[in-house]
Amino acid sequence: MHSHDPPNPELCFPNVWLGEWFVSRVQHLSGTMLPATAALNQPFLVSCRAPSMVLKVFFPTCCASADSGLLVGRWVPGQSSAVILAVVHFPFIPIQVKELLAQVQKASQVPVAVLGTWCHRQQEPQESLGNFLEGLGTIFSHDPWLQLCRERGTRLWSCKATYPQMSNPLDMHPEEQVMLIFYDQRKLLLSWLHPPPVLPACQMGDTTASTGGLADIFDTVARSEVLFQNDQFDERPVRLSHWQSEGVEASILVELAKRASGPVCLLLASLLSLISAASACRLWKLWPLSFIRSKLSTCEQLHYRLKHLSFIFSTEKAQNPMQLMRKANMLVSVLLDVALGLLLLSWLHSNNRIGQLANALVPVADRVAEELQHLLQWLMGAPAGLKMNRALDQVLGRFFLYHIHLWISYIHLMSPFIEHILWHVGLSACLGLTVALSIFSDIIALLTFHIYCFYVYGARLYCLKIYGLSSLWRLFRGKKWNVLRQRVDSCSYDLDQLFIGTLLFTILVFLLPTTALYYLVFTLLRLLVITVQGLIHLLVDLINSLPLYSLGLRLCRPYRLAAGVKFRVLEKEAGRPLRLLMQSQIPVPVKGAEHVLG
Repeated sequence: MHSHDPPNPELCFPNVWLGEWFVSRVQHLSGTMLPATAALNQPFLVSCRAPSMVLKVFFPTCCASADSGLLVGRWVPGQSSAVILAVVHFPFIPIQVKELLAQVQKASQVPVAVLGTWCHRQQEPQESLGNFLEGLGTIFSHDPWLQLCRERGTRLWSCKATYPQMSNPLDMHPEEQVMLIFYDQRKLLLSWLHPPPVLPACQMGDTTASTGGLADIFDTVARSEVLFQNDQFDERPVRLSHWQSEGVEASILVELAKRASGPVCLLLASLLSLISAASACRLWKLWPLSFIRSKLSTCEQLHYRLKHLSFIFSTEKAQNPMQLMRKANMLVSVLLDVALGLLLLSWLHSNNRIGQLANALVPVADRVAEELQHLLQWLMGAPAGLKMNRALDQVLGRFFLYHIHLWISYIHLMSPFIEHILWHVGLSACLGLTVALSIFSDIIALLTFHIYCFYVYGARLYCLKIYGLSSLWRLFRGKKWNVLRQRVDSCSYDLDQLFIGTLLFTILVFLLPTTALYYLVFTLLRLLVITVQGLIHLLVDLINSLPLYSLGLRLCRPYRLAAGVKFRVLEKEAGRPLRLLMQSQIPVPVKGAEHVLG
């Protein structure tokens, strides 16, 4: 950075025009008074031919060390801005340059033209370019005509804007009317800060469509991508310098993948459409199948993954960057899911781990059943010193012990087939780790089905008693529940009704602690099973929804997720153009940019 730079040179702006800071700068340079409440996204300068204008030249940092030549870009007259896209190097034939620009303008719908000359005096002697650069203004006529130069032996830049087509030339010093704003062409093109490349006005043949503010600059670079496909190593009559001047950023593998993606996506989309049609068959909507389908986590995960794959392999092109980012996140999530599933599958089928799990499953089930039996025997006694209703306690305890005995018998009956079941379940891991985890969650639900039954029995019995107590409590207060009007009304009861109500209320009150204790214990067991299943579902949802592609871009290419731009002052010296560096609003500095532009 130059020695005359201010101590705090960084200025940050959102993704809008330069705004009030540019307004104050224009007032300082031109002496005009502009309202401070000017819209940020609206051009606030007067006509480009007025003598009080401030010209803004957006120059790519990749061309700062390029050889001398012509400045190719777009002129935005409503904003007095010139966007430099590339530098045409000597030697060249003017008619070939014009043909190239006509081809670019036809393909990109951007009015690309030769805006001026670029002289790198650190590489070229001044006397060899003087008359030649002056003569180029008559061949490529443009108003204004820019003459951008980097001084020999210094880090100073100069920029002149002349108007050869005007009868009265400017009387002011041209250096005081120009702002040089350097930008990284590659990062600006890939940062998606611009609107979609195809605008409504451009579809109707309007090549000068404008979106206003910095969006015009971003949109110009984005729509001029066809210009960047030519590099200086191509055997072409016109040699250019731009962000891909060292060679087009591509490879044989990338090009083959792009060409093969169309047929592959079409084939997979057809296959997925057949699977979707089969899953939407009316047979699956019958009562037993629809009930089982709604209760199994595996069916939900397969349906969710089918929707993801249909969206990823859709033949429709992404309409905007957000949709493209969503597709990329889904694709990376699916690939990671399948990779983790294959790792789990290889781990299960190595060292006979499936047989070890099958042999350990029956003893674990017996151990759990034994602990439940001890728990029920503890409840059938005097748990924690509580006085329970012995008759009801014995009935409930024996009822639940009989269910445990049935469950143990069922487990031992299925023990010869457990290894085969686990082997086929392990093969499902090739569909992804989320599918394997969903199947594991369903297996836990099946193995703890007796605990679910205990919870349902205890909850239903407890709710019936609470409902009966609430109804009898209304009877004592002379109230009743009106079913038709869904409200509590007053009612008069006779003596027999009050006696029977008092008797039933007393019985339910004394039986309530025993029922509540069983309900509390089985609810805690059910919550333990739900917690384990919830952790599994949380891991599945994390794999399905984690934006891995966006996180990778944030770590490797943060400018792809930029939300705005910031400006750094490079040179602020009297008699010289104000030089700024435009960066993406990401806390990652542009390394070496100040040294190159210095």
